[in-house]
Amino acid sequence: MNSEQEESSVLTQAEQARQAFQAIRRATTEQKNNFLNKLADLLEENIDTIISENKRDLESTNEITKAMLRRLELTKTGIQSIARGVRDIAKAEDPVGSIIKAWVRPNGLRIKRVRVPIGVIAVIFESRPNVIIDVAALCIKSGNAVIVRGGKEAMYSNNILARYITQALRDAGLPENAAQQLQDRRYEAISELVQLEDYLDLVIPRGRESLIKAVSEKARVPVMKHMRGLCHLYIDKDADIDKAIKIAVNAKTSNPSTCNTIETILVHKDIADSSLPKLLSLLREKKVEIRGCSQTCTYSSACVAATETDWATEYLDLIISIKVVESYEAGVKHIQKYSSGLTDSIVTENIQTAEEFIKDINSATVLVNASNRFTDGGEFGLGAEIGISTSSIHMRGPMGLEDLTVPRYVVMGSGQIRE
Repeated sequence: MNSEQEESSVLTQAEQARQAFQAIRRATTEQKNNFLNKLADLLEENIDTIISENKRDLESTNEITKAMLRRLELTKTGIQSIARGVRDIAKAEDPVGSIIKAWVRPNGLRIKRVRVPIGVIAVIFESRPNVIIDVAALCIKSGNAVIVRGGKEAMYSNNILARYITQALRDAGLPENAAQQLQDRRYEAISELVQLEDYLDLVIPRGRESLIKAVSEKARVPVMKHMRGLCHLYIDKDADIDKAIKIAVNAKTSNPSTCNTIETILVHKDIADSSLPKLLSLLREKKVEIRGCSQTCTYSSACVAATETDWATEYLDLIISIKVVESYEAGVKHIQKYSSGLTDSIVTENIQTAEEFIKDINSATVLVNASNRFTDGGEFGLGAEIGISTSSIHMRGPMGLEDLTVPRYVVMGSGQIRE
């Protein structure tokens, strides 16, 4: 295939998605839910096939990080969970057409703000094959068309899952092009796709910081993104220590390869002696490498001296940076300097301090006395998420169904003219 044909292929798929959008935006809730339930059935009926294709990916890749490898693997339990997530989306309220606000003007005009689909969305992602299912389910339910491009490391997994998406669309009587994989596998094809401003309305890149930067630099349509997940947990002087330790260990070790995992723990100096020995011991039991400030390292011989680079690093692995801070203000200052703005948390029994923390930390999600790992569309009751946004416009945090719609005005008159 020559370069002209390759570019045409990208353009053709974008044109097909735009045409499909005109149909999918008018689809009934019943039609969309029918697609979702059929897709869930197909996933459950073909678990062995999906695992077999996923195994081909696992056996053929040798150039990805341990974190990406963990994200790549699919298990029977994992696939069943994905299918349940699809059914949850089917059960969720359809946001399309919902009225945000309605009012009547003195001249009799009846005005409504109504939710409508965004349009055609491109999602570029790495590793996690479940993303292709989450994206298709969320976009179809919210009336959007979507083009996805997964990484080469998950090619076999994505191909089999895309096949079931297409079959479910067909069985539900919906246009197959409403959810497509980008067929052109060239890296340049991504750049070509995200510049098609006449056909695309939004781009959502999910993956490494380098991928997100590359997409953002090339895109000629809006990009919803978060560059990385450098997340913090601050343990205040008024914290319940047992609670704080439990939260810290969970927030680091429950799944260290995710963007909502903490990378830095900040401990107020007043409770360092009573909290750090046990915290460090439990982290070491979980095989966590500890990189700490000079005071932190006095509590454990296994502690490695942290460098400036550590405070600015998203490990996505069983590595943690720990720092003892002189005051609440010092903790906040550290977070404000190094946080990626995704999710930061505080453990404290002081309500006033918690409220100050909420005001001081300008992250997409701020938690009080809870693990950062809750920053997730499923955990927030959204069914699934298409991504987590740290952008300052449209929305912030996990993006669910409602966040894939935008408000528009519908005005009903009876012959009024503007004088």
